Amino acid sequence: MATLGFILLSTILLAAEKMNCQEAILHLSYGGVQKEYCLVYNQSWTPLARSLDQAVLFPLLNLSTITLCDPSSVPPGTSPALLNGSALVVRGGECNISRKALVAQSLGAGALLVASRTNLVTPSANESEYAKVHIPLALMRYIDLLDTEQVFGGGQVQAQMFSPPQAALDPNIAVMLLIAVCTVALGGYWSGACERQRLTGAGADGGGGEEKAADSGDVFLYSPLKVVVFVGLMCLMLVLMYFFYSVLVYVFISIFFLASATALFSCFDAILELLGVGTVRFSVRRWEFSVRSLILAAVCISIAVVWVVYRNEDRWIWILQDLLGIAFCLNFMKTISLSNFKICVILLSLLLIYDVFFVFITPYLTKNGVSIMVQVALGPDAPGEKTQGNMVRIPAEPQTPSEKLPVVMRLPRFSAVAQNLCSLQFSLLGYGDIIIPGLLVAYCSRFDVWVNSSRKIYLVSCCIAYTLGMVVTFAVMLLTDSAQPALLYLVPFTLLSSAAVAARRGEMKHFWTGSVYQ
Repeated sequence: MATLGFILLSTILLAAEKMNCQEAILHLSYGGVQKEYCLVYNQSWTPLARSLDQAVLFPLLNLSTITLCDPSSVPPGTSPALLNGSALVVRGGECNISRKALVAQSLGAGALLVASRTNLVTPSANESEYAKVHIPLALMRYIDLLDTEQVFGGGQVQAQMFSPPQAALDPNIAVMLLIAVCTVALGGYWSGACERQRLTGAGADGGGGEEKAADSGDVFLYSPLKVVVFVGLMCLMLVLMYFFYSVLVYVFISIFFLASATALFSCFDAILELLGVGTVRFSVRRWEFSVRSLILAAVCISIAVVWVVYRNEDRWIWILQDLLGIAFCLNFMKTISLSNFKICVILLSLLLIYDVFFVFITPYLTKNGVSIMVQVALGPDAPGEKTQGNMVRIPAEPQTPSEKLPVVMRLPRFSAVAQNLCSLQFSLLGYGDIIIPGLLVAYCSRFDVWVNSSRKIYLVSCCIAYTLGMVVTFAVMLLTDSAQPALLYLVPFTLLSSAAVAARRGEMKHFWTGSVYQ
């Protein structure tokens, strides 16, 4: 599960350049009440202002009982003065949108809003009709129109339409980078601290091993054959998810619920242990319990349950998913240990090939030309997706969200103001982009313990290499304007830098053989 979604690091981050500002904001005000709603428009047809200060102020006139396909459809008694310069809201259907715009323009309207009960698709027409329409034109959700009646009542509402520009590079990319680097560094440090504790407790002469790991519940990967089988099972799992997504997605959600709750407990327990928080123990028959552990277990299970129940509430649940995801990555890096650098090279190299194949090769093998990894990690098409030709498709009403695999960090895009109003936009980072290089970082941290490196030279250098690999991934992504598999850059950076440090210090043989070195 941890390896799904490598390419997601950049899939959504590139959207800022591809959106072409097809979403806009409808700002309504009356008295001291203000509220904003989602609009979809065609920038090449009827451009809108870039800010609220530049937007023209129109009186809003609700004519949603008519489709405005003909001037005679205007309700009797509606004065021409009331229509003149107003932003008319009409119902969709019966005729195309260019016809509605021309009728509204002939009546002297200042703008036209079409309230749609169906998906909002970027308005378009024949190129010959583009030059005939000179008033702002956009679509809004009918459910939003009903909301305006509740919010503003029957008052004379003022309307402004604008489409704020987006930065080519969303600022949240820096936050995402910080989360990834801090998680990798902290997970590596934790693994090294546990190794030092094992060695101190066992009085060992260095290196660690399976026997000591077994006592702590950690798992050591020491056999190349096991690594190959592990990667093969991941390939099989990804293919099965592609064909049986609708069933297996719930299996993954259940696994993530249990694994993330356990990981969160492990993280909180380690923090309390570090802070020196004591506990009270009691026994029931032959079972011994800790009050601190019981409270922590209740808190962690409650957080995981809240995530399961509200996992499709995009507006806020991403905070819990990121918290659980960070805990999952940290606990994975602490629990799964690679016994030597040889195993690190084999595992990371195989996963690099796995990543490149499922990202770059599988699009040629699927019917829709989308890679298997992206389809599995993103799940069914989400609301607000982009269609061909920079067209936007926004659901007219709230829909039942499609289930998505919990395999990514999610962070809202800060600069996508209009897009977030229509459908919250996220930048995504796959757990695998943290865990897989993180296993090497954790090995470097444990090796620092084995060689008594007071400056933790292996851990620090590998973390720096990971950071540089991530920066290069972002740079290539922006320069090529295409999504990139992060492991393509992270694996060479981290492996080569670790090997260079070991060679420079004359410890390559020890570093290569790890815990079995004599």
